[in-house]
Amino acid sequence: MRIAVSYDNGNIFQHFGQTDRFKLYEAKDGRVISTMEIEALNCGHEALAAFLGSLHVNMLICGGIGGSARAALEEAGVLLYGGVTGSADEAVAALLAGTLSYDPDIHCKNHGGEGHSCGHACGSHPSCAGCHEN
Repeated sequence: MRIAVSYDNGNIFQHFGQTDRFKLYEAKDGRVISTMEIEALNCGHEALAAFLGSLHVNMLICGGIGGSARAALEEAGVLLYGGVTGSADEAVAALLAGTLSYDPDIHCKNHGGEGHSCGHACGSHPSCAGCHEN
């Protein structure tokens, strides 16, 4: 199983759509067997979801997340554990132990109900063409 965490200096980054780094955890039999950090190149919500899908990520732990990103993750087959704060390593350990506290209805605080107010365009940015190809 592969778990991704929106990542910033050991902690869970709190705005999925602006994540520029993930920490990936490979887990087997309820324990972490390897980790690595990977640059995401901050290409917007849908591109980040597709990026995680291309890495065969099964689960994502993050802070705030908007509706379009939630939909893109679902389409990519990535289970979402949002609204989580604190240490990335501790959150993954709690997920594997079945004790992770998360909010299944989390919404990004930077996104309004009708539109966006976070100052960036959502989705793939023209400047990111091909940035997530393997």
